[in-house]
Amino acid sequence: MSTRAFITGVSGTELTAVEREFIRDQRPWGFILFKRNVATPAQVATLVAELRTAAGAADAPVLIDQEGGRVQRLGPPHWPVYPPGAVFSTLYDTDSALGLTAARLSARLIAADLADLGITVDCLPLADVPVPGADAVIGNRAYGTEPGKVAAIARAVTEGLEQGGVLPVLKHIPGHGRATADTHFKLPTVDTPRNELERTDFAAFKPLSDLPMAMTAHVVFSAVDPAHPATTSATMIADVIRGAIGFQGLLMSDDVSMNALSGNIAERTRAIFAAGCDMALHCNGNIEEMREVAGQTPELAGRALERASAALAARKAPQPLDRVAARMELDALIARANTASA
Repeated sequence: MSTRAFITGVSGTELTAVEREFIRDQRPWGFILFKRNVATPAQVATLVAELRTAAGAADAPVLIDQEGGRVQRLGPPHWPVYPPGAVFSTLYDTDSALGLTAARLSARLIAADLADLGITVDCLPLADVPVPGADAVIGNRAYGTEPGKVAAIARAVTEGLEQGGVLPVLKHIPGHGRATADTHFKLPTVDTPRNELERTDFAAFKPLSDLPMAMTAHVVFSAVDPAHPATTSATMIADVIRGAIGFQGLLMSDDVSMNALSGNIAERTRAIFAAGCDMALHCNGNIEEMREVAGQTPELAGRALERASAALAARKAPQPLDRVAARMELDALIARANTASA
């Protein structure tokens, strides 16, 4: 059965009759969960199964933002707390091998949590490179301020997720680290020259160009396209994301409903596809907005279908994991990082 090229959220901890009908009729490619969708492990697993049943697709991807730190949709009392990216950065500066080990372990444990629930995609790793004066929306989520280190830690996170049978989504391509505003509320413009962007922001993503999926940044880079954020810029997508960075996987937008984008939801969705994104992402569970997105979303076909199929095919079988031993090792490494940063 064909699907439409969008990923949708839903409103609560169980599907409403209206949402079930919407999913059946509009056939989204995948789904994304947030804290409003989470109560208990059994409830989340049931919701995930219901989403796939409504879609008529046993392999429909279910996504979540489970980074650790401030961005963790699954948390206590049912799920453990995971460290923010800055912890791996600190440990890497003390001993690069240990920093990579901690990043890989954390992601592997996260993947095990997700696999228990049937969640198959994590919107992780970040390759954003923050700079002084940037908005705190990235902040300690980042793996550092040097592109090579950021890429190395992001690769370790990717490996941990893949070892647990969970697909990674690289974000926020081609970089959110210089943004001076939170794109949930406002559109930031970065005026950094192209050659500096190539050396820093874009350089962190380039070694990760083989990842199966990536999420765009709602950020204007005036040196490349002063009129449009990367998400709706054909120039940014063709010249930078597909060109200079070399990413050839499935490209999804960041959330359509974020206020960094201009126009109504339908106009934003059209602009996303016109620019060259393969997939639109809508997160807030508002059924009227969901209908607007679906109404402007094409059937998944051509190169977008090829990339989506390749992304799903890249998912690997989980490797064995001793969770207790892995968590003990991760906690010891976190303690070491905390001591180093004190």
